[in-house]
Amino acid sequence: MATLHNPVLLASKATLLTSTTPVRAVEDVVDAAQARYIQRHPVSRDLHEKALKCMPGGNTRSVLHSDPFPICQKRGRENKLWDHDGHQYLDLVGELTAGLYGHSNPRLREVIVSTFDNVGMNLGGTTQEESRLAGLLCERFPNIQQLRFCNSGTEANIYALSIARHITGRRKIIVFEGGYHGGVLSFGHGIGANNVDQDDWVLGTYNDVESATALIKNTPGVAAVVVEAMQGAGGCIPATLEFLHGIQAAAKEAGIIFMLDEVMTSRLYPGGLARKLQVSPDLTTLGKYIGGGMAFGAFGGSEALLSCYDPRVTRSLPHSGTFNNNTLAMSLGFVGLSEIYTSAVNLELNELGDWFRGALQQIAEGTKMVVIGVGAALTVHFLENGKVPTNAHEIEENNLPQLKKLFWFWCLERGFWVTERGMLSLILGTTKEELGEFVGTVKEFAEEYSDFLTL
Repeated sequence: MATLHNPVLLASKATLLTSTTPVRAVEDVVDAAQARYIQRHPVSRDLHEKALKCMPGGNTRSVLHSDPFPICQKRGRENKLWDHDGHQYLDLVGELTAGLYGHSNPRLREVIVSTFDNVGMNLGGTTQEESRLAGLLCERFPNIQQLRFCNSGTEANIYALSIARHITGRRKIIVFEGGYHGGVLSFGHGIGANNVDQDDWVLGTYNDVESATALIKNTPGVAAVVVEAMQGAGGCIPATLEFLHGIQAAAKEAGIIFMLDEVMTSRLYPGGLARKLQVSPDLTTLGKYIGGGMAFGAFGGSEALLSCYDPRVTRSLPHSGTFNNNTLAMSLGFVGLSEIYTSAVNLELNELGDWFRGALQQIAEGTKMVVIGVGAALTVHFLENGKVPTNAHEIEENNLPQLKKLFWFWCLERGFWVTERGMLSLILGTTKEELGEFVGTVKEFAEEYSDFLTL
């Protein structure tokens, strides 16, 4: 035993390892991967340069931009994509949860053609299609008695918050760091720059029930508290039961509106995460996948709250939107939920997601790679402390952007379409075998770069 701790022998061993094992810098490895990326995508680079002439940054959706330039996709079929340079990918982005049905669902194609031929577009009047979908959504989501349609999750949240302000006569809204409630309601790094009424937003810490309930009880002028049961854009951080039920109880006691943003999470369980976690929000917002590939949003709650938007009521709130009841979105939404993404299929897909996440977590165990999420939505993080984060601050404090970039390059080069931020969401029809191939690719990544990932 004495020889094992001999300082001379240990020093000699360290010298031997240093002299025979080259030490890599992560920056050099990322640079090499980026060079291969540039070489593999000359057409995408040219298309990006052309786009720069007419759009700032060559882009009209900021989240899709990546350096040195984004890959330009040419077409999609089922759960596959092909870029303009001829590379094929398994789509694991799923349009950030909105692309649930994939790129060419045959039943949805039938609905598009049938609606176009037999109903028509832009009728400029109320239609049977909108009430039919509304009835189905009220059945599917038990906390929604009535609802109204709009064109995005952003709009849904803005209109829902208008109800809270109208009912309470107050203006302040409690939100949580890392929350994303739409293009102008983003709280990833404090109060978003696009929020013109910044004084009306109160920022809390996600999953900190003690500080959240204190904010609710002690902040004057609060109309609503809005939260996601899993922070999608914030890194797929699940809320704890204690946190959700705590803020629900505190909101009720304080007489303010408890609003659950289920724009992303409503696809993660039949009836949404509200049903799975047994919470009862006053208002719920929906969006993304429900439109079957068309722009879609909805906000709903009790009949009493939604009466704010009843045009028969004196001094009701106005609710405009040319495409609120777009016949294609209404028809696709109804068929999608009633025929394709039934409750049984919902459970099956999210069970597959649980298996997928678990397989990735096994690879990540004991490393700086951390995988979190709920059901068929998850995020692969690279964190210095290797610990599961509970809020945005813990991610930001430990984030390793170079490893995240390296992982992104690695996956793309091997035919897997993933987001640079690491978020994945599964498309219907994706098989366990296909996901197993990705798991194998991640295992190879972890082995190849173990020197960077070791805690």
